[in-house]
Amino acid sequence: MNDLDLLTAITVFVLSVLVGIEVISKVPATLHTPLMSGSNAVHGIVVVGAMLIAAESHSWLGYTLAFVAMVFGAMNVVGGYVVTDRMLRMFRTKPPAHEKTEV
Repeated sequence: MNDLDLLTAITVFVLSVLVGIEVISKVPATLHTPLMSGSNAVHGIVVVGAMLIAAESHSWLGYTLAFVAMVFGAMNVVGGYVVTDRMLRMFRTKPPAHEKTEV
């Protein structure tokens, strides 16, 4: 990888971070939970990309970066499903008070 490729990669990364921050800051609080559940697919792609990086890597730096990407991607996927499940539980109908069973 020459210096121009590295500079291009860093530029794309920095611009994507800035655009991501700008987009997320404009989302109202009521939409954060549905967007979190929808972002699970994106984080799944991150995990797959990290696996591909690990498969193609031949240095400890590549393995370390792939491992960190897989850990963060997996945490986001699991967190997204937890938040989605929590959101869906809020919309379940509760049984009437006289039909509740004691545990």
